[in-house]
Amino acid sequence: MPGRRPAVWQFLAAILMLAGFSRISLAQSDTEKTRAQLQQLQSDIKRINREISSASAHKNTLQQQLRQADIQLGKLKRGMADNQRAMAASTRELSILEKQYAELELARNQQQARIGIELKTAWQMGQQGQVKVLLNQESPHTVARIMGYYRYFFAARNELLGQYRETLRQLEGLKQRIADTLTQLEVQRHTLDKQRINLAKAQTNRELAVANLSANISSKGEQLKQKEQDRKELESLVRAIEEAVVTLQVPDNYQAFKGARGKMPWPLKGKPSNRFGRSRNEGKMRWQGITIPAKEGATVRAIHHGRVVYSDWLRGSGLLLIIDHGDGYMSLYAHNQSLLREVGEWVSAGTPISTVGSSGGQDRAGLYFEIRHQGKPTNPAKWCKG
Repeated sequence: MPGRRPAVWQFLAAILMLAGFSRISLAQSDTEKTRAQLQQLQSDIKRINREISSASAHKNTLQQQLRQADIQLGKLKRGMADNQRAMAASTRELSILEKQYAELELARNQQQARIGIELKTAWQMGQQGQVKVLLNQESPHTVARIMGYYRYFFAARNELLGQYRETLRQLEGLKQRIADTLTQLEVQRHTLDKQRINLAKAQTNRELAVANLSANISSKGEQLKQKEQDRKELESLVRAIEEAVVTLQVPDNYQAFKGARGKMPWPLKGKPSNRFGRSRNEGKMRWQGITIPAKEGATVRAIHHGRVVYSDWLRGSGLLLIIDHGDGYMSLYAHNQSLLREVGEWVSAGTPISTVGSSGGQDRAGLYFEIRHQGKPTNPAKWCKG
């Protein structure tokens, strides 16, 4: 079974090459053909991951359980976040509508008061009679002035009545929109309640998967052995992508990754819990990246412009996202709670790409972050400022 792994990675490289990454410019908009290629690529990568799972002797049932639990948990968390944002938008809309309704009610009351005054004036004028008033006048100028007043009065009254009718119409429309928004909020709350129940189940499943996996790896020697296997798995993936993404074409005004050295933002705010290149525990392995502890669900952002070339679960890395920046440079973001970008998407510096989690069997939330050049790890602290 282990002997099949090189063939699997060659297959991955071939698939990515066929997708045409090396021929697509950063400034080029996606055509129908390109979108079809990307959809096919996403489907192929899922199939390749299944192939990797069956080809590797180390991808046992416990790892598969953890993979399924991490992916399910990530989807639920992302769905809840989307629903909570939708609820917040509905709540803001409801607040705006209620404010508009209150303003229109005030306008309606003021218009009603004015109409009352106008009706009283009209009644008083009616008592005297328009013809009688005119006949009592001897001066033509006075008659003309009185006639002008009558015309103005009736025009103003008609305009006021028209405004009042429009206010009533708007109030009725707002009342319906408020009712619709309240119904929408109720549906969203119900959906959120169901998501919380499903999330609790998913968290229990994940905890069970992690516990089973930990029980299966009892000694430190076994733990170090697995970490070494995980590292090789990641490096194999990076090599396969490197072979596939031969040349990433960029526009003339694009700042090369190398030129942004020391100026790029960190993907996440926080103090690293380890140093690049330092020994990991008691083994010979060294840190090839940096771990940034953070609150679960915190936003992870891209450090530079590039294209997503991997967005899936990988043993040892959990939910992993890899961005190719051209010229052999890649950035890797591991142990995410959920992945916000798919294979083939272009991202810019600061674009949200994932959320912090503990996928891959970690016991605490945090982002594991690497920068690689030609497949070799390089110190992120020399590339990111601060």
